[in-house]
Amino acid sequence: MAVITMREALRQAMDEEMARDPSVFLMGEEVAQYNGAYKVSQGLWEKYGDKRVIDTPITEEGFAGMGIGAAMAGLRPIVEMMTFNFSLMAFDQIINNAAKQRYMSGGQFSLPLVIRGPNGPAEYLGAQHSQALQSLFAHVPGLKVVSPSTPYDAKGLLKTSIRDNDPVIFMEGELSYAWKGEVPEEEYLIPLGKGDIKRKGSDVTLVSFSKPVRYCLEAAEQLASQGIEAEVIDLRSIRPLDEELVYASVRKTNRCVVVDEAWPFASVGSHIGWLVSSQCFDHLDAPVELVSSEDVPMPYNHSLELAAQPSADKIVRAVQKVCYLDPDGKEA
Repeated sequence: MAVITMREALRQAMDEEMARDPSVFLMGEEVAQYNGAYKVSQGLWEKYGDKRVIDTPITEEGFAGMGIGAAMAGLRPIVEMMTFNFSLMAFDQIINNAAKQRYMSGGQFSLPLVIRGPNGPAEYLGAQHSQALQSLFAHVPGLKVVSPSTPYDAKGLLKTSIRDNDPVIFMEGELSYAWKGEVPEEEYLIPLGKGDIKRKGSDVTLVSFSKPVRYCLEAAEQLASQGIEAEVIDLRSIRPLDEELVYASVRKTNRCVVVDEAWPFASVGSHIGWLVSSQCFDHLDAPVELVSSEDVPMPYNHSLELAAQPSADKIVRAVQKVCYLDPDGKEA
């Protein structure tokens, strides 16, 4: 299999779906001649032209609404947000129109719309441009929310999302575009709502999605040197959520640590913690732990910025806590 970056995998997904289906088109700020802020759409404008790769004004509410209208009219738009921080300007369109049209029309309208772009903390971007906003979208019935952690998953999930007849919020880790991984040359799809076991283990379950999955894998390697085998669950899709995959793992390991780079209050991570606590109560040997970003606006100072976010070391400490071990790996 070819080894490609996350941005190349996403580009391949859009390219293949645009070639397969003439109703698919891309719109967003600087997606055409400039090739996208993160160069995800590189080469698509030259291949498909102005009518299918459309540069928009800097007006998120406007072009999100255009995408919704186009989807209602039978097209399959991919709307790129330069960053999901800017999607806050389009919340009325996304929450009150995209998410509700199928329901409010009694099924007369479907919304085959993908809104995609970078999400989560980056570097040196400050409090307004370094937010993980997935819980805001996952809170809303009518929206599907996807957040991959590898190039393989990104391509398969994006192709599935483009073919879906409901609006999909496709959130890409802002620092993951250069990450590399194996991606098959033949076509494949990954169903929404199907998680993946990234590492098998027997002593504790680590549950995450997007960029923090890498931290979980790094923590699992550190824990293995202490004799603790961690199972790493990558949700891939937040809504729909593969609850049974998580429950099956926790019932095997009897311990769970959830990792989410958003703030802790009312987050996806806190909701998963509640689900595990309620559905696996009789199997748990310790309370579920949540590793999240600190409950503060993101600092600009890089040392503070790193300190505010989840890390492999924080995950290791959380695992030691649910295993009743001290920081040296001895029984507490």
